[in-house]
Amino acid sequence: MSETTGGSAFERGARMRRQVLGARHVDANGGSDPEAMTPLQRMVTEFGWGTVWTREELAPQQRSLVTVAMLIALNRPHELRLHVKGALRNGLTEDAVREIAVHAVAYCGFPAAIDASRVIEDVIEQVRAEAGSELGGSEPS
Repeated sequence: MSETTGGSAFERGARMRRQVLGARHVDANGGSDPEAMTPLQRMVTEFGWGTVWTREELAPQQRSLVTVAMLIALNRPHELRLHVKGALRNGLTEDAVREIAVHAVAYCGFPAAIDASRVIEDVIEQVRAEAGSELGGSEPS
């Protein structure tokens, strides 16, 4: 999808945000209704998701990889949690996401990589549990 097609930046952003982060997260944060969002959430949806994430030069999977790496470097665990989940939704494997933390050791140091690894493992466990419950299975013991 081009940054200049597919509706307004807000509409493109709402679609991309839902695709990457999932309906549950988006609905819990105002959904696709700009009137239900805080001004900051509207800005994030319009600019971050609708202008940056919809550019054609990088695929969503590539954007997820870069975003996870930057969030590790910036030590932003809350956003890292969201974007690890998004990276898995975008098709990165669990091993690929884990490898981003390994790679971060060389550039961000062990403390950042270790903290990120904890977040990554928590998210992977959560995603597996959610997938099991969606498929009618039980959570792992």
